[in-house]
Amino acid sequence: MSGFFLIFTGLMGSLHAYIWRRMVKDTKLAGSRKLLATTLVVVLWLSLPATMIASRMLSGPGAFWPSVLGFGWLGLMFYVVVLLFLFDLVRATILLRDRLTASDTNAPPDNASRRVFLARTGAITTLASSGVIGAYGLRSGLGDIETLEVPVRLSRLPQQLSGFRIAQLTDVHIGDILGQRFLRGVVEQTNRTKPDLIAITGDLVDGSVAELGPAVAELAKLKARHGVYFVTGNHEYYSGAADWIAFLRSLGIVVLENQRVSIGDGSASFDLIGVPDHHARPVAPNMQAAALHRDPERELVVLAHQPVQVKDAIAINAGLQLSGHTHGGQMVPFNLLTALAQPHIAGLDHAGGNTQIYTSRGTGFWGPPMRVLAPAEITSLVLTT
Repeated sequence: MSGFFLIFTGLMGSLHAYIWRRMVKDTKLAGSRKLLATTLVVVLWLSLPATMIASRMLSGPGAFWPSVLGFGWLGLMFYVVVLLFLFDLVRATILLRDRLTASDTNAPPDNASRRVFLARTGAITTLASSGVIGAYGLRSGLGDIETLEVPVRLSRLPQQLSGFRIAQLTDVHIGDILGQRFLRGVVEQTNRTKPDLIAITGDLVDGSVAELGPAVAELAKLKARHGVYFVTGNHEYYSGAADWIAFLRSLGIVVLENQRVSIGDGSASFDLIGVPDHHARPVAPNMQAAALHRDPERELVVLAHQPVQVKDAIAINAGLQLSGHTHGGQMVPFNLLTALAQPHIAGLDHAGGNTQIYTSRGTGFWGPPMRVLAPAEITSLVLTT
């Protein structure tokens, strides 16, 4: 963690230096204005490592506002940097055009005033645009959660189970910002979908059982005829996975660790497999072991936190994998970076062979309390024949 902290602080310092150069130095601020702007940039930079420290030292209500303000700036800074970079491209194009169109017989034009004008225009446009995007993102991130109903056709599903509803929750990220009140609302909204089964596909928490147990206990109020099932995400392993697994089981939630269970009665049933996160240790994911000796004529649904795990679901001929992890990118255009690591970002896709995958955008958020063009969701998947 100390190594990550130093790398994070250094990277944030570089990005804030870029912001200072474009919005203070290039705009030719002087005197008290330059001093004030420089001080603000430094304070904003230092607020990010301070937020990381505060989130580890504080808990409960005391961590709420430091996290909202610090991580809120992290999200806003992302858009400031992106917009400044885009404006840099525009500015470079304009100045290059001026140079190429200058008369060969005349001295090169004096672009000093033009450069300052463009820099100030870019700074003002960036501040206004990022402010609007940030406000929209905050409203989306902290606002109502969308309930999606997604029909999924499964060829091996028994006719008697057509219309079977699976409610999927994922990436809830209960922690410093999202707490008991938020989760209580999620539970109530999920129960209103009248699910036959509830699947929680990882990244439920960002903190220990001691800190967050009372809030997460709200999950005991989830209601589904065939039960509530959970698989770990990567964040459980930052928060004491073994303790969380034991705690969730004490709430009556079935935690699947490379295990297969039958859902339904007799011939009117299907198999459900749950595996740990892609990078989980010491219990590594092993779909092949979980699927050993199963009847290949039975329908199979897999719970796995990361979409990249779908290659294993294809290998065991699963009909459907339910995943999360991506947050749908959470803040466009961050989804473009997410696509470099994951084969599926959001929604229902054909993954290969007989296998489909549904990747939820997630129910909460991580880091910045923002969502831009990637709203949170509670998903009701309706299985049909």
